[in-house]
Amino acid sequence: MIALNRRTKVFICREPTDMRSSYDSLFSRAKGVLNQDPFSGHLFVFINSRRTSIKCLCYDGTGFVILSKRMEKGLFSRINPFYPGEIVLTQAEFNLFFEGADLEKRFIDSPGEIKKTILQKQELQSVSL
Repeated sequence: MIALNRRTKVFICREPTDMRSSYDSLFSRAKGVLNQDPFSGHLFVFINSRRTSIKCLCYDGTGFVILSKRMEKGLFSRINPFYPGEIVLTQAEFNLFFEGADLEKRFIDSPGEIKKTILQKQELQSVSL
């Protein structure tokens, strides 16, 4: 059983992954592509190119666990490929992502940028009045 807590990070791999991959392949992708330690206990999420399937790899202390899901309808949320940093989700965000919710806007603007945009709109409205 995968036990996620607030300290568990969820790393998303940007590069499409072949869903035939198993423990060894996902282990090497977590280590090579994501530059993370697969034994850390964090969750590593790999998505296929059509965004219909995902596989998650996690070390639970005794061995590796793979969790996979294929969407019956719809697609998994698109992760912004132009986002410069590593993509890390919280447990709540992962739960939404796993259910098929849209997280695309999560990786577009930082809260500071959103605040600036709101202030600019307010200034424009006050000038036009």
